[in-house]
Amino acid sequence: MSKQFAIIGMGRFGSSVARTLYEMEYEVMGIDEDEERINENIQYVTHAVAADSTDERALREIGIRNFDVVVVSIGADIQASILTVLILKEMGVKKIVAKAQNERHGQVLYKVGADRVVFPERDMGVRVAHNLISANVLDFIELAEDYSVAEVVVSSKMVGKTLRQLDIRARYEVNVIAIKSGDKFNIAPSPDEVIQFGDVLVVIGNNKHLKTFEEQD
Repeated sequence: MSKQFAIIGMGRFGSSVARTLYEMEYEVMGIDEDEERINENIQYVTHAVAADSTDERALREIGIRNFDVVVVSIGADIQASILTVLILKEMGVKKIVAKAQNERHGQVLYKVGADRVVFPERDMGVRVAHNLISANVLDFIELAEDYSVAEVVVSSKMVGKTLRQLDIRARYEVNVIAIKSGDKFNIAPSPDEVIQFGDVLVVIGNNKHLKTFEEQD
């Protein structure tokens, strides 16, 4: 079953995450106190709700616990951001990703229960959206509207096999342009290159095909 995402705070960063996930055909709920922001983004989410995320009852009514990942992307209100993460943790949300304004804010978010903290200045919404799909995705760089480069940690099924055996190009329609093994960076690897545990594949392709590759176990 496809992952379901809830984005709390539909400002520039939150709406970028929501829109990217929605365009990749995931179920996305957008939540914001500001109805105007909800209306601005309604075409980029599956569901949109105007609600106060520091109100536990409101979150329960939304069914927030049913979502696989909740992204807390509240803007300038640091207190609301921390309180929201705390409430989500107490409610038993599976995975909480929170946006931080600075390092100190980030430390507090981790302490109150965030599983991952992102910094918008360093982590673009599009990149974070791809990281949410799979823990294997280390980085994601858009080259054009439909084409990107992704760094993906190899799965256990790939270890010990050659690129030729894996036949990634035929199976997923993406191209392996490099393999990172620790400090070594192998550009344009040979088809007989054997994949090792911990290797990272640098792949390029259409976003739709990259999504399929990112999701494989």
